Amino acid sequence: MMDYKRHEWQPFFIEDVAEIVSGKDIYERERKEGFIPYVTATANNNGIGYFVGNSNETLERNCLSVNRNGSVGYCFYHPYAALYGNDTRKLRPKINNKYVALFLSWCITMQREKYGYGYKMGTGRLKRQRILLPVNSNSEPDWEFMETFMREKEQKLLKPIIDKLCIRLIHNEISGGVIRYIRIGNHSLYPKYSQYYRVSA
Repeated sequence: MMDYKRHEWQPFFIEDVAEIVSGKDIYERERKEGFIPYVTATANNNGIGYFVGNSNETLERNCLSVNRNGSVGYCFYHPYAALYGNDTRKLRPKINNKYVALFLSWCITMQREKYGYGYKMGTGRLKRQRILLPVNSNSEPDWEFMETFMREKEQKLLKPIIDKLCIRLIHNEISGGVIRYIRIGNHSLYPKYSQYYRVSA
């Protein structure tokens, strides 16, 4: 894993690395049922508050959202097309790369503790908010380092999941692709759960 602590870092304004755009509220009475993520000021579910059938000019993919209200300062990456409420700010990273966007999201979220209910992250403050970024020999943001670092982090997180999935696929292939169940009373259970049940006489 790349050691980010040994890399040189320098502060940059957020407006130097991303374009900042206001969101637009879709009030509860206006929301239609649908499948489009509507990003609000929550710290949960990657910032998605609802799924709606509405559309407006904020609809866009490959953007970051930053909460300016509610759970102030949390930043999330949205590779999918999403709508953005006015309690968030939509950021278009100047480098259109998934891993760079994830790195920026991490760096922005690290600043959240200085904000709160009485000190919101408005557009003006967000533009002039400084974040530390790794730099190259020219003292410019080291986008290549950011991408490589996040790729390695992704692989580290995914490896145990992929290993488990491969073992399961191999097991299913050996057993002929059939999932076998054990009969317990009037119910059929997968064998691994049968130990938790007792058969009544």
